[in-house]
Amino acid sequence: MADQETPRSARAQTIDDLSEDTLGVGSIDIRTIRDLLIRPREVLEAWMTQGPTANGRYTRPLRLYLALNGVLMLIQFLNGGSSNLLTGLPPEVLTPVIEASGKTRDAFLADADGWMSLITVPLLASLYVAAATPLLRGWDRDDLGWRRGLRAACAYLNAWTVPLLPIAWFLYGTGPLAALAALAMAILGLVAFLRMGRGRWYQSMFGGVIKALALATAIAIVGLLGSGLVAAVGLYAGTVA
Repeated sequence: MADQETPRSARAQTIDDLSEDTLGVGSIDIRTIRDLLIRPREVLEAWMTQGPTANGRYTRPLRLYLALNGVLMLIQFLNGGSSNLLTGLPPEVLTPVIEASGKTRDAFLADADGWMSLITVPLLASLYVAAATPLLRGWDRDDLGWRRGLRAACAYLNAWTVPLLPIAWFLYGTGPLAALAALAMAILGLVAFLRMGRGRWYQSMFGGVIKALALATAIAIVGLLGSGLVAAVGLYAGTVA
């Protein structure tokens, strides 16, 4: 039996290596994404008690979070970039800056969007981690250090981002669909916290809802600050680029 199992294991490893080399996704990543969808609480417990790879069962939460944000950056690029952050500004704010740059409106927005699209997702992702880490660390029933607190924040953000990907295209647009996608994003964040954190971040449903809303508020605040910073970078880049 052992002689038969070894070739099968080698073939499975070869397929896994090929998948990871060509698509950047291996069987461990797929298993992690699957379990985040169907059993997020068990994934969190494994990451918290068995280390960042859960003894080799799951991919590292930070690695997965970076990969998911890479997908979001691609979706943002394919959907036209981040110029909507500027086009949504009041004309009395945007028009004088465009005129001062000496460029046409389209040229200004193109130069601004190049920089904005580059920094939007990484900046906001970093701010989300910074906002979530102290809260999740403080709410944990165990005495977490900052390292495991960071791991917990990435775990939660992964559980939020994975089901968000199918509607992410609409998040970077405008109009009613974008508003609905933003609402769905907020709801998914609340659901991810409640599904993942029971018994570790909260005990009663009422307490869980309150904490989920507090976390969502903290993330929304840093998100607004980050969007303002991205818009400021865009205005500057459009002027000097």
